[in-house]
Amino acid sequence: MTSNLSRSPAETGQHGPYSTVAVIGAGAWGTALALIASKAGRAVRLWGRNAQDIATIGNTGQNLRYLPGIDLPRGVTATADIETALSGAECVLIVTPSVTLREICRQMAPHVAPRVPLVLCAKGIETGSGKLLSEVASEELPGHPIGALSGPTFARETALNYPTAVTLAFPFAQADRRDPRAAPASRLALSLGSENFRPYVSDDLVGVEVAGAVKNVVAIACGMMTGAGYAENTRAALITWGIDEMKALAEARGGRRETIAGLSGIGDLTLTCSSTTSRNMHFGVQLGSGIARENVFDGTPVVVEGEVNAISVVDLADRIGLDMPVCRAVNAILHEGADLRRTFAALWARPITGENKFLNLALENPAGTPG
Repeated sequence: MTSNLSRSPAETGQHGPYSTVAVIGAGAWGTALALIASKAGRAVRLWGRNAQDIATIGNTGQNLRYLPGIDLPRGVTATADIETALSGAECVLIVTPSVTLREICRQMAPHVAPRVPLVLCAKGIETGSGKLLSEVASEELPGHPIGALSGPTFARETALNYPTAVTLAFPFAQADRRDPRAAPASRLALSLGSENFRPYVSDDLVGVEVAGAVKNVVAIACGMMTGAGYAENTRAALITWGIDEMKALAEARGGRRETIAGLSGIGDLTLTCSSTTSRNMHFGVQLGSGIARENVFDGTPVVVEGEVNAISVVDLADRIGLDMPVCRAVNAILHEGADLRRTFAALWARPITGENKFLNLALENPAGTPG
């Protein structure tokens, strides 16, 4: 008979919230999630690689670099030592940029306890391999339940306790379906949920991950068009096409199209494409208005997930033979030197097709191909 030490939480029938949460990544979103977990009654360890920032959090009770003016509860312990952060943690939220995920997982590997659930809170696809972030984490930290938290969330609004809803997605094993309350996604929802933070549980990890990666690229497209002087009609069309590209890629990777209709898809895309509070949208607005790449954000180095994701999303689409014209346009402008106005004009000059994909129709566009 298998001992309890080698069985998952679902198999041992454990229910209820996790008591101790480690948050790996002390940027704005990581800090906001640490605050949310503490408000929900958890003991929280917040890890950041910048020892000076961590010391400031300890001395002031605020993350002055990323969330100034917002006090962290006493239940949040900030540390620059990853072993200390992970010691005794019953679940881990990984909130570092997608491009650093593999490196961070390798740093975590010696210190995270076996079978502890890992929640990916960044969004992207690994450049070069075309792998989803859950696949990257599974390679580096095998044996752990791995899921994702995603949805329409600005860090400051979440930290200020404005009502917020998110999706928590994990694959459901047979034991999870027999006893859903013991599934990692359910226990994490209880660990983070509170009066103004409402998680929903999903078993479509692929769909949620694809939505998060693609929405950042579409947000840059909307920002570019706004910065270039186009109006709301244009942005609405890009959002609609972006949703279609999300659905197509999710389905091609084994996810479900209906997931895109939820918080991690339409919800997150609507938020990100509608406000320059979004880093991706703001980045696109600056580029569209003619600001050189090296001068965006006043020259301050800022990680823009969609800038990297544009490469990886298009690369993945090419690998599986999928047409994603909006993402391809953004990638061409950002990384191939394409002219912004000509590239977006070409989107409108594509052959006229049926909106319903079952209508097999392709007509020559009277607009022709832009010169």
